[in-house]
Amino acid sequence: MCLIAFDWHPDRERPLVLVANRDEFHARPTRALHWWSGPTGPLAGRDEQAGGTWLAVRRDGRFAALTNVRDPAAPSGERSRGELVVEALVGDGDIETFVFDVHARRHDYGPFNLLVGSPERLWQVGSHSAPDRVTPGLHALSNQALDTPWPKSIRAVRRLEAALDGAPLDDAPLDDASLPIGTLLRLLDDRDPAADDELPETGVGLDLERLLSAPFIVGDRYGTRSSSALVLGRTARMAERVFDADGTRIGERAFS
Repeated sequence: MCLIAFDWHPDRERPLVLVANRDEFHARPTRALHWWSGPTGPLAGRDEQAGGTWLAVRRDGRFAALTNVRDPAAPSGERSRGELVVEALVGDGDIETFVFDVHARRHDYGPFNLLVGSPERLWQVGSHSAPDRVTPGLHALSNQALDTPWPKSIRAVRRLEAALDGAPLDDAPLDDASLPIGTLLRLLDDRDPAADDELPETGVGLDLERLLSAPFIVGDRYGTRSSSALVLGRTARMAERVFDADGTRIGERAFS
């Protein structure tokens, strides 16, 4: 996952609205959104190469999401970052304890950001950031620390804010016209790169900075593979839209 925008309000009946794009090499085998096996298996897509995932939710509303951190000089780590999302949803351990444990062994993984939450609490931790409780409000997480003002992050938050403007603050049914899941899935279909004078300098060169600056990336070898939306309320709603290398939609699944 390379871009997440979310609205977090644990005091409301609908505490979380989250949209995300997963950017990955097109050749990496992936299974679409599905319920994993077992009585406590999460709802998630699956990285068929390493066995982990990038965004997952349990039936009780506990969820986790992952992005990579762009640091070309950092080691790749011995373990897959996608394992962390799966670990976050195994058992009923305290979220705070879990994120501090992840931080202690962060060097086992390539650079990452991790969100772990439930309808009542939300924490973030990363290879480059200490564990911290996420404050209520609108946030974006891309390939740097939470709320780093990259152009794609700013645009994602503005789009989410516009979609939420006028929508009910309390829980909404699956077919609620004020916040349909299709609207959320379209929020990050923004394919325009940022202007050169707005680009971050992350050590990957100007051409790649341009390509990666769009919220939705279209590239021959690497690009946005899927867009996801997750809404937590009295029920959890999650949907995924899948794309090919040309950026053409090739599938969609929705669950509640």
